[in-house]
This record gives sequence, C-alpha cells and structure tokens, in this order.
Amino acid sequence: MEGGSTAHLLGTDNLGRDILSRVIYGSQVSLLVGITSVVVAGIIGVTIGLIAGYYGGFIDNLLMRVVDSFLAIPTILFALVILTIFGPSIVTLIFVLGATNWVNYARLVRGEVLSIKERDYVRAAHSIGVKNHKIILRHLLPNVVSTFIVISTLSVATTIILEASLSFLGLGIQPPDVSWGLILSDGRDYLATSWWLATFPGIAITITVLGIIFLGDWLRDVLDPRSIKK
Repeated sequence: MEGGSTAHLLGTDNLGRDILSRVIYGSQVSLLVGITSVVVAGIIGVTIGLIAGYYGGFIDNLLMRVVDSFLAIPTILFALVILTIFGPSIVTLIFVLGATNWVNYARLVRGEVLSIKERDYVRAAHSIGVKNHKIILRHLLPNVVSTFIVISTLSVATTIILEASLSFLGLGIQPPDVSWGLILSDGRDYLATSWWLATFPGIAITITVLGIIFLGDWLRDVLDPRSIKK
C-alpha cells in the first residue's frame, strides 16, 4: 500500500492494485446499477400511476393500497432481506433497487394524471370514442414524461448511494466486480494508515451525486412549463 506517485497517482491498495484504475472501472458498475434500476422502477411506477390515475375507482384504490404497503417497508431492510435470500449479484441488486423505488413514480404520476384527464382535449378524445389505451399513450403519457425525467434524474443519485451502502455492508457488488461502495468497504480497515483507499472513492461518489442533483434541478427548471423564465 503506497501513496500517490507518478506511476500510481492515487496510490495502491493492500494487493498493489491502482486506486485510480479501480475508481474509474468502478464508476461503470455504480452508474450501471443506478441508471438501470431507475429505468426498471420508472417503467413499473409510471405504468401503475397511469392506470390508477386514469381508471380511478376500485382499480385506483387497489393499486394505491399496494403502494402504501411498499411504503410501509423500510427500503434498506427490504433490500437486505432479498439480497440475503437470493445472494448478492448485479442482477439481483438492480431488481431490488427497482422494486423499492417504483412507488415514488406511481404516486407522483397518478397525481399528474388525475389533473390531466379532466382537461378538455382528453374529454374530447373520450367523447369521440378513442380507446382508453390510446388516450393513455397519446395524451397522458407525453404530459408526465417531464415529471418522470426530473424524478428519475434525482433517483439515480439516491440509488448510487444506496448501492454503495449495500456494497459497503457486503451485500452488494461482489469481487471480482468493482464498485465505489466495494472499494470503500475494502479500505475501511486501513483508514488510520492508508487514508487514500477510502477517500478517493468517497470523493467520486460525492462529486457524481452532486452533479446528478444539479442536473435534476436544471431539468426541473427547463421542463416545468409553470417556471417563469426571466
């Protein structure tokens, strides 16, 4: 374990592996898990939100009770249980993170649809006999896309932190794969003597999450039709 040098700018770990190379390679896995799980959660949540908001009545009540049930379960506890049962892997991690985050999309999309479906053009389409699935795809879905983009951008940041937390606990990404959380886990025992092992992946997580949050704020201002542009 050596500090920074010309050959290894960010130092090496206890096995002589270059920290800079591991941080760069680990970004692929962390971003892959973060983005893919958000896509999975978005598909599930947006679909349920559209159906619940448009049809209402019994279907709405049933789907919202399912949403409430998922909200009652702590995210980290649910993830730990599933990963313990099925074993940690990239596919299982993506499924778990997607299955725990879709409720946020469902609730917000449902709220948007409840307002949009009362507008004149939706009522006109319904009155001339346009089928329900066409109304959902042509009139409702395009109007909730901007909301989905903003929420999903911010959710990527949260998911990256959650993946790093699970990997830090040993239930996320497993060797020989590398993620920022796994590098943090490897370096926690050497903080007193080799601070660079955990510091640089922690900085990478911080910068990435802040950048994604700033991107989400910018997209919210750009895509929100109610924002006043000066």
